[in-house]
Amino acid sequence: MPETKVAEKSMTIAEIRTKAKQLGLNPGKMNKVELIHTMQVAEGYNPCYGRSNGQCPYMECCFRVDCLKTRL
Repeated sequence: MPETKVAEKSMTIAEIRTKAKQLGLNPGKMNKVELIHTMQVAEGYNPCYGRSNGQCPYMECCFRVDCLKTRL
């Protein structure tokens, strides 16, 4: 993930949509997981959100807190 301030809390869907728009993406009706995966791909990363199985090397990821709680 890009160098971003590490989140101490989960991002809201509104915050995620704002970040997506800043990346030039149109969030449309994508759900949270689809949107985050799309953003990860747009930034050149694997769409790993929710697939970490509790093990994530990306300490700087802005989705990390929520990701570690999410199981897909």
